[in-house]
Amino acid sequence: PPLPAMASDPRDGHATLKRCLGVLRDARNDSEQFAALLLVTKAVRAGEVDAKTRRQIFEAIGFTFPSRLLTSRQPPPGCPPHTFRALGLTLLACFCTDPDLAGHSQVLNKIPTFNEVLLSPCDPDSTSMIDDAYQCLSAILATARGPRELVTKGTVPALCQAYLSGGHGSDRALTLLVGLLAIAEAKCWQRDTPQLLAVLSKLSSDFLKAEDMTKFELCEVLPHFIPVSAPLTQDSQGSECLHRVYKGLADILGSKLSQSQRDPALKLAAQLVQACGAEWIPAGSAGSKFLALLVNLACVEVRLTLEEPDLVEVEGKKEVVTACYVLMEMGIQECLREENPLLDKVQKMQLMRIMEEAFGAVIFYLRQVKQEELQDPFIFASVRILGAWMAEETSSLKQEICELLPFLVHYARKLFKEGSPAVSLPQAELGSTKGSALPQDALRFLLPGFCHLTAEDKPRDILVSEGAPALLYEYFLHHWEVLTSEPAAPTPLMSTEMSLQTMCGIFLNLVVTAPDLVRQDKTFSSLMDVLMKSLPLLLPQEHHLVLAANVATLGLMLARILAGSAALQGTQPAKEFFRATISFLSQAHTAQADPSSDSPAMAMSPAYTSSWDDIGELWFLGMQALAACIPLFPWLPQAILQAHWLQGLSELLSRVAPASLDFELVAAFQGVLVELARASGPCRDVILSHHGTEWANLYGMAALEQCLAEQ
Repeated sequence: PPLPAMASDPRDGHATLKRCLGVLRDARNDSEQFAALLLVTKAVRAGEVDAKTRRQIFEAIGFTFPSRLLTSRQPPPGCPPHTFRALGLTLLACFCTDPDLAGHSQVLNKIPTFNEVLLSPCDPDSTSMIDDAYQCLSAILATARGPRELVTKGTVPALCQAYLSGGHGSDRALTLLVGLLAIAEAKCWQRDTPQLLAVLSKLSSDFLKAEDMTKFELCEVLPHFIPVSAPLTQDSQGSECLHRVYKGLADILGSKLSQSQRDPALKLAAQLVQACGAEWIPAGSAGSKFLALLVNLACVEVRLTLEEPDLVEVEGKKEVVTACYVLMEMGIQECLREENPLLDKVQKMQLMRIMEEAFGAVIFYLRQVKQEELQDPFIFASVRILGAWMAEETSSLKQEICELLPFLVHYARKLFKEGSPAVSLPQAELGSTKGSALPQDALRFLLPGFCHLTAEDKPRDILVSEGAPALLYEYFLHHWEVLTSEPAAPTPLMSTEMSLQTMCGIFLNLVVTAPDLVRQDKTFSSLMDVLMKSLPLLLPQEHHLVLAANVATLGLMLARILAGSAALQGTQPAKEFFRATISFLSQAHTAQADPSSDSPAMAMSPAYTSSWDDIGELWFLGMQALAACIPLFPWLPQAILQAHWLQGLSELLSRVAPASLDFELVAAFQGVLVELARASGPCRDVILSHHGTEWANLYGMAALEQCLAEQ
C-alpha cells in the first residue's frame, strides 16, 4: 500500500504513524518495510512517540529487523553508506527508553556495536548515530545487569577514548563514565586502569590550568576519578595527576570563595583523603600550610553549620559536613603522627584547639537529636567522627562528652540491636563503597573512647549506669561468632579482631577499678564462661596471639574475683582455660646462645617477638594474676605440674646467665614461684630438685629463698 507523508498536524501525524505500523506488520518485502521504517524513524527522531506507540513499534518489528539493519553493508541506492545502521540505532534508542527493553539480552549484546559507533569517524551525517548510541548506553547503565555488561564488553575504554578525542558527544562520554564509576569503580579500575588514568590526566591538567568557573565544575567531576580501590600514589602517572589536583586545590582554597565554590573543593579534598590519606599533600612548608588550611576550613564549616542548627540549612549541608569530618579525621591523625610529620608542633597545637571547638559543635548538635532521627546516616557520621576524637584526645571536652554518654550508649545499642543497614552519605565511612548500604555499627567506632573513659571514675559510672557492660558483652559474643565463623581465613578479620581486643581492654579496666560490680553483675560470670571456651581455640593460631593475650589476661583477672563460682571449681572448661593460659605465659621466653658468655641468655621466643609491644604489659599482668589465682584454686598447682611448666622454668633459670634477666622479669617469675612453693609440696620439691635455692639467691629472689628455707 502507498505510504502517506507525515502530516504537519501532530494528531494527523499520530494517525499516519499508526498506518505506518500497519504497513510494517503487513509488509510483503524488505522494500515496503524499509519505506515504512523511514517514516517511523522520522517520527521517533521528532519525539512524536509515546510509551504506548513505542511498544507498538517494538511489537511490529521486534529486535530482528534492527539487528539486520545494524549488520547490513549495502545501503539503498543513492543513500549514505551508514543509512541502514543509522535506522537500526534509532529504533534501538527508541526501544531503550523502555527500561524492560533496555535490559534485554538482544540490546546488551549490541554493546560492542554502540562502542564502535562512538569511536567511528564523525561527519555531519553520523552525529545522530552517535547520539543514538549514547542514548542506548545510558539506558543500559540504568538497568540491573547493565553496568556489569558495559564493563565486560569494553565500554569504559571506548568512553575514555571518545572523551579524550573531544569529538561529538564527548561531554556525554564523561557523564556516562561518571555514572559507571559510581556503580562499579573497582571493576572499572581493575580492567581499564591505563585508559582511566589518561582521562584523569586530562581532567587534572584542565583543573590546574582553568581560571574560570570550569575549575569549580571540575571539582564536581574529579572525585569520581579518584579511586579508593586503586591507590594512585603507587603509580608515577597517578602521582603526577594527584600533584596537579593538589596545586589546583591550593589555588582555590587560597582564594576568597563563595559557599557554592568552597563546598565542591572540600568534597574533592575529602575524596583524595579517603583514597590516599595525606600522601597526596607534599612535605615541606607549602604542604603543611595547605593541610592546616584544609583542616581549619573543615572545622569552620562544621561550626557554622552545627552550632546554631537551622534544621533546613543543616539538611542541605549534610554532604559537605560529612566531607569535612573526613578532613578532620585526617587532622587528628596528622597531629598524632610522630614519624615524618607534615605539621610542626605549633601547627599541631593550633589545629588541636580549632578541632576541639569543632567537636564541641558536633556534641552540641548530637544533643539536639530526636528519637525519630536516629536512622539518619548523618547522625552516624557525626557519632563516628566523635568516636575518632574520643579515641585520641581524652582530656578535652570531658564534661560535654560525659553528658553525651547516655545518648551514645543508647544510640549504639539501638543500631546494634536492630542491625539495620542504612544508605550511607558519601564519605560517611573511610573506605566505604560509594552508594552502598552500610551496616551502622556505631559501637565499633566508640570502643577506643570507651576504653579510655572506663579508666576514670565519673564516665565509668555513667557507662555502667547506662548498661554498657551488658551491651559490650553481647557485642563481644557477636564478634566472637564472626571471628570463629571463618577459622580457616588466611588473614585475620582485622576490624573484628581489633574490636575484640579493645573490648578486652574495657572489661579489664572494669575488673581492675570496679571489682564489686564484677561480683554483682551476672554479665561478668557469663563473660568468664565465654573466655574459658574461647582461649583454647585461639592459642594454636599464631596470627591470633595478641587477641589470645588479651583473653588470657582478662580471664585470669576475672577468675581472681569470681573464684567462688561453680564454673571455676575444677570443671573441664576451667582446666582447659588455665592449661591454655599456662601455655601462653610459659612460651614467651627461651634460652639463646650468647657469644660473649659461657651461659645462654634469657631471650624472647621468636613467635612472641613481633607482637611483644602489644602483649608485653598483658604478659606481666597475666603473671601477676596467675600468682593471685594459685592459692584460690587448690587444683591449679597440679595443673601447672602436668603442663611441665614449673620443671621447664626451673631448668631454664638454672641454665641462663642471671644478668640476662631484668628486674621486672625476675619479679614476675618470683611471684608465681613463691605462690606455687607455698601452695604445693610437690611444686616446692620440683623447685628444690632443680637447685632452686641456689638460683633464687643468684637472681635476688629473696621472697622465694625465704619460702624455700621456711619449709
